[in-house]
Amino acid sequence: MGFDDERDKNDFLFNKVASALKAGLMSADALSTVSRRYAWEIQTPEQGRELDWLLRMRRDRLVGITNGVDYEIWNPETDPYIAAHFSARDLSGKRACKLDLLQRFGLPAEPERPVIAIISRLVAQKGYDLIQPLAGAIVESGCFFIALGSGDRQYEDFLQSWRDQAPHRVGIYKGYAGESLAHQIEAGADMFLMPSLYEPCGLNQMYSMRYGTVPIVRATGGLDDTVENFDEARGAGNGFKFDSYTPGALLEKCAKPFTFMAGLTLG
Repeated sequence: MGFDDERDKNDFLFNKVASALKAGLMSADALSTVSRRYAWEIQTPEQGRELDWLLRMRRDRLVGITNGVDYEIWNPETDPYIAAHFSARDLSGKRACKLDLLQRFGLPAEPERPVIAIISRLVAQKGYDLIQPLAGAIVESGCFFIALGSGDRQYEDFLQSWRDQAPHRVGIYKGYAGESLAHQIEAGADMFLMPSLYEPCGLNQMYSMRYGTVPIVRATGGLDDTVENFDEARGAGNGFKFDSYTPGALLEKCAKPFTFMAGLTLG
């Protein structure tokens, strides 16, 4: 195709190559992304990928609309993939789901121990560079840790090594196991970990809340929009979140739900 004039050419070129994304951002009547927080984050140099200046210029046309969840599919009252059904009014079936999950991952049938789980690509962006230094502390806390995903070799090797060192506390599935296992993890886990460096929206934190599984997230993108940090004084909130992208911040935020869930299951 050709350019009608110099303005068209400037709208289309980015770093001396053609960019359909830049052209679209320049010419669209409205711009949308998948969460309010992410709409702000992409206007910063850290996440704007050199187009932050353009997104700031057009911020009056930019809106964040949080992704939705199909609660007909993700419904613990009717889910065909899980061992027992349960609801917010009656959580008794969640114990059966937890025992089923432990069996699937070859872990001891000890439902009094909290289960923390993660389902994600095995990449630094998903927070694995924060999880890796905390492996010992997580096991020493008395929790089970279950992970599903595939990705960078270094994180696959880390999970395998962790599993080999603590086979009675760590369960892993490397690869794609189909939708059923994801449902079983959400239903059987006590806590769900999403310590992402960035996360435009995220869905698992919303699945987790639907299944009575407490999300522990970093306050970024849609995770910040959808998770309200638990306030013990008010007894309000639907999860736990931290700001600083460091192992220490993650560990500090994990301490309360670890203690809280251990007391809940052992009490």
